[in-house]
Order: sequence, then structure tokens, then C-alpha cells
Amino acid sequence: MTKNGSLLEQAGAWLLALLWLAPLFYAIWAAFHGSAHVVNFDLSAPLTLDNFALAWERAPFARYMLNTAILVSLILAGQFLLCTLSAYAFARFRFPGSETAFLVVLLQLMIVPEVLIVRNYATLGELGLIDTFTGVALPYMASAFGIFLLRQAFKGVPRELEDAARVEGCGTLGILWRVYIPAARPTYLAYGLVSVSYHWNNFLWPLVVTNSTETRPLTVGLALFGAPESGVDWSVMSAATLLSVAPLLVAFLLFQRQFVQSFMRAGIR
Repeated sequence: MTKNGSLLEQAGAWLLALLWLAPLFYAIWAAFHGSAHVVNFDLSAPLTLDNFALAWERAPFARYMLNTAILVSLILAGQFLLCTLSAYAFARFRFPGSETAFLVVLLQLMIVPEVLIVRNYATLGELGLIDTFTGVALPYMASAFGIFLLRQAFKGVPRELEDAARVEGCGTLGILWRVYIPAARPTYLAYGLVSVSYHWNNFLWPLVVTNSTETRPLTVGLALFGAPESGVDWSVMSAATLLSVAPLLVAFLLFQRQFVQSFMRAGIR
């Protein structure tokens, strides 16, 4: 590759990065300035924290954050449990129709979740789980992506480790807990980060299922907070947006190195 080609690629990468970061930069600017300076980029404009105080007072963001944390934790715990057991079965056990069953599981990757909203809502209505954390989390606990990812990680564990564990007296679940799960720790970290990020930002399904402040997550609460009929103050709205994304942004900045390394070890390209 020529020097000019390399410089062109770097310039293109910087341009794409700036375009991607532009909305975040604007939100930061608007959140720390008054309404008069939202579109007037005057570097001498005074900074203020009043927008954050107003946003915090006008909507129960503390409750929304707690709801989102509970929801994300519930989904992740369910995914780790179900995906681990399923992946272990597909990776180390042979039973009639195992390959066909695994292919059926992979078909879930081809189905857009929004297609199943009506059917899932009707099912939750029959179970009495509308407007509950369980109702929001239930459709996402059996993840085909998680099963596939962990299955590949488990298949890479040497059989000799399993045989040694059996000699030591471990049963089936003991082998899973002491051999396979520790060996797949980078994969768990990579998948956990993806799952938390996705469900922290998930909007449509929680909007359909939740009806009250007690279960409403941040994304739905932020959308209701910024509804046009209630009037839109872009400074306050930007402050509320930063409050919503701050936990994920801080977590990513703190664990950026582990995030990248876990994906490389997990073999995700």
C-alpha cells in the first residue's frame, strides 16, 4: 500500500469518527449551556449545570435507572443460565436430532425481534406478565447468538481437561462449572458487554410492555420526557440524554481494554 493510500485511509477513518461523535459533542455542548446558546456556538458562553437539575426534577430518572439496571441484570442472568446449559449440551453431548435442533436454534438469528412483538405480547397477557420486569426480560433470555458463541468456546476446550475432572470425581454439572465455564470466561465477558449494551438501549419492546413508572426503563422514560406535546427544551433534553447514556459511556471508558481483548479472545471478527 502506498503512503498516499495510507494517509487517505487515515483521513477517512478520522472523518467517520468525527461524524459518529458529532451528535455526542452537540449533546454535551447543549447540556452545559443555556437555551440561548444551543445553536450559537459561542466559546465564551457561560457553562451551567441547571439543565441537569431541571431534567432530574421533571422526570424520575433515578427510578428509570434502577429499572434499567434490574432489567438488564435479569436478562443477563437468564441468558447466562440458559445459554450455558444449551451450549454445553450442543457442544459435548450427542443425541438424536442434535444437529437439527442446533440449526433450529440458529434460525432465531434470522428473525427480527420486532416480528414477534404481537405474539409475545399476547402470550404475556395470558400469563399476566404485562408491565413486569419478567415480562420485559422473558423473550430475550434464550439467545441464539449466546448459545452459538458459548458452544464454539466449549468445543475449543480440550477433552483431556474433562477426563481429568471425571477422574477427580466431578459429575456433569461439576465439569461444566469447574472446567468449561472458567475456560470460556473471555467469551462470557464479551457476550455480557454486548447484551448489557443492547438491552440498556432497547426501546420498542419495553415501550409496548411497560405502562408505569415502576417498570419503565430509561429509553422509554427519555422518549416520554422529550415528547413534543410537553414542549422540547433542547438544553434540558440533552442533559437528560447524557444522564441516560452516562453509565454505559463511563463503563466503556473504564473497561475499554478488557472489552477489546475479550472480543479478540472470543474470536469475534
